[in-house]
Amino acid sequence: MLVRGETSVNKLILLFVFDKMECPLSERTIVDMCTSSNDWLNYMDCMVLIQKMLQDGFICEIPTSDDPLYTITPEGRETLANFYINIPKSRREEISRFIKTNSVKYRKRQECKSDYYQNKDGSYTVFLKILGNVQPILELKFVVPDKKTANYIYKQWEDKAAELYSVVSETLVD
Repeated sequence: MLVRGETSVNKLILLFVFDKMECPLSERTIVDMCTSSNDWLNYMDCMVLIQKMLQDGFICEIPTSDDPLYTITPEGRETLANFYINIPKSRREEISRFIKTNSVKYRKRQECKSDYYQNKDGSYTVFLKILGNVQPILELKFVVPDKKTANYIYKQWEDKAAELYSVVSETLVD
C-alpha cells in the first residue's frame, strides 16, 4: 500500500487536496495547485505521483471530451482517513485555507474552456464551452471581426460563463 517516508506523505497530500476540493481535477489544476501556486510538491514528484496513484487505485480517471479529470476513489478515501495524521498539521491547515479561498477559481478554470483561431478572410472564430461532469452543457462558436475582440472574449469567458449560461437558459426555456 503506502511506503513510509516522504513519498507516502506526498501521496497523502495529493489525496487531501482531492478530498478538500470535492470535485474531479484536471492534471493542470493539480499541478498548478500543488507546485506552481504552492510549494507542497515539486513538479516532477507531482507528475510521477499522479501516475503512481492511478496505478495503485487511489485515484481514477474520468474520461472527458477534453483533458481527462481525476478523482479520489473509495480506496483513496480510506487510505486518507487512516493516515491523514501523517500529513503535518500545519500543511493540512495551509491546504485547507488555500482551497477554501481558491476552489471556486479552480473549478471555473476547469469548467470554462475557450479558444479562437483566425479564418481565411481575416476574421476570428471563437469557441466557448462550459463542461459538465460527463459532457459539455453549453458550447458556443461564433465569428468576430478581429483578434483583439477574439482575445478579449477568450479572456472574459471564465468570469462571464455562468452569467451567459443563465441568460441563454432563461431566454430559451421561459
